[in-house]
Amino acid sequence: MTTMAAEPLLAADSTESPSESPSEMRRHELAAFLRSRRERITPEQVIQVSAQVLDALARALLLDPSERAHLFALAAAPDPAPGTECPTVTPALRTVLEQLDPIPACVQNSRYDVLAYNRTYSRLLCDLDALPPEDRNCLLLAFTHDDWRASIVDLPEVTRMMAAKFRASMAGHLAEPAWKALLHRLETRSPEFREVWERHEVVDQKGRTKYIRNARVGLLHVEHTNLWLGPASGPRLVSYPPVDEETRTRLERLHRIALAAEPK
Repeated sequence: MTTMAAEPLLAADSTESPSESPSEMRRHELAAFLRSRRERITPEQVIQVSAQVLDALARALLLDPSERAHLFALAAAPDPAPGTECPTVTPALRTVLEQLDPIPACVQNSRYDVLAYNRTYSRLLCDLDALPPEDRNCLLLAFTHDDWRASIVDLPEVTRMMAAKFRASMAGHLAEPAWKALLHRLETRSPEFREVWERHEVVDQKGRTKYIRNARVGLLHVEHTNLWLGPASGPRLVSYPPVDEETRTRLERLHRIALAAEPK
């Protein structure tokens, strides 16, 4: 009798589809339970969270490198594993990046963070290996890094388009700390960005041919392509196939240079 009375009550309270499997129902219940426990924690209770707890939280939430760095910065705690790989970038995806060499390729999220890249891309616009993970952001580099900016042909148009794409993407992430932190860095460090940002332009993500002035091998004419790895607002595989044979030859030379620069 108790069971029969409880079943209609559960059905009335549930917003899930009647066709949900038991495992799906358990996941929803677990998510609701965790949300309820999170909401009853006060800010004072999380000030002294250990680095180990933060590390576990970052892994559980599948944070990318910039989000992870932001989490530890907010907690004023040292990251015990600053080189932790992004869960979005699987070993298979890293293999794809390597196999694309000498075509420059990387994995980016919609915030322009570079989550992974191959050898040729590491020397395409600047020496990415020399930068800390939290600074490997194409938008930030396009507005603040001298070598990266010198590599971009038609810099004002490129930065204008990047800012417009960032604004379009940010519409779905306005309350997220990592997005707000990046916007703050850009507005603080670049008057040029502030001026472009005030135009309130928006455009969508699409590929196009572009010229890159590489300091080591010269002018490159490439096709910017995006291969989405999930929803359009998620990570994407960005590659730069050569448009002509001269560019192909120069990319092969750049790949050899990048390989020679690797630590032995």
